[in-house]
Amino acid sequence: MPKKKILLVDDSHTVLLLHRMMLSHCGYELLTARDGQEALDKAFVERPDLIFLDVLMPRLDGFQTCRALRLRSEMKDVPIILVTTRGEPHYVRQGFESGCTDYITKPFDGEELLAKVRSHLEEARPS
Repeated sequence: MPKKKILLVDDSHTVLLLHRMMLSHCGYELLTARDGQEALDKAFVERPDLIFLDVLMPRLDGFQTCRALRLRSEMKDVPIILVTTRGEPHYVRQGFESGCTDYITKPFDGEELLAKVRSHLEEARPS
């Protein structure tokens, strides 16, 4: 059975490294992108099973990227978790309006990240 793919999208190299460290021992294939446009390009080629998407990024922010992903039929059922420091209600609302499946605020710990990954991948489409 092929490994589930997770696309990690953040403009911070440090955050991507931290996410990779938290998930590296779980047996998933981890892909990374540094901005929204790169995320779209990788998502359409790699077809990830789950996407972690930072909100505040250059070029396309997380909300724009999420909306663009949801416009493609092959991405409409892929869980997208928006990850941001912005926990204010209007940001959360904007996230769900853009089509995200879940919303998580930084900082978070590895256990919280793993719990989100497991719950969404178990509910997600089969590979």
